[in-house]
Amino acid sequence: MRTRWARWLKAATLVALGSGLARVASAPSVAAASGDPVLVVVETEMGAFELEVDIDRAPVTAANFLRYVDGGFYDGGAFFRTVHADNQPDDSIRIAVVQGGRNPDLEAESFPPVPLERTSETGLLHEDGTVSMARGGPDTATQSFFICIGDQPSLDFGGMRNPDGQGFAAFGRVAAGMDVVRAIHRAPYDAQQLTPPVRITRVYRKE
Repeated sequence: MRTRWARWLKAATLVALGSGLARVASAPSVAAASGDPVLVVVETEMGAFELEVDIDRAPVTAANFLRYVDGGFYDGGAFFRTVHADNQPDDSIRIAVVQGGRNPDLEAESFPPVPLERTSETGLLHEDGTVSMARGGPDTATQSFFICIGDQPSLDFGGMRNPDGQGFAAFGRVAAGMDVVRAIHRAPYDAQQLTPPVRITRVYRKE
């Protein structure tokens, strides 16, 4: 299991992975926005928390995340990466996040990547509790997401955590249960890999 998640950690890392870009899908669509965020419950073996998914300001990214939620792709997934000040020696710009993703045992492949919705366009900044999509180059995000621990302006458009300066696509925030997210962030780790990964039992829309 550790080897399997190690492969996922390498594939889903937040730093740029090179200049080759995967094929970008046409943007997923959402129902007409009501002005209210979609509430999503994330249940883990360490407890549950709720996300507010902003379908108004980040419609493409939100719709992409929700199609993984609705398809049950995150059930059986895990939070596998935790980033602290002391475990990123090769990065001059340091961040604090915890990263999770879909169940790697599912036979179905991920949906194609979606266009990057920059924070300069959405106005959704990487603040404490913000949820955002992991990516390599621009327009490569698929299913892996991360949650900010504290404010992380270097992940916004113009920030240089990623050398391309395009930032990451924030699409919501933790609405309840941030204590659980912080506990996951503090769980045992080796380098940036949670040991063991914190299992996601179920992710679903809150009625």
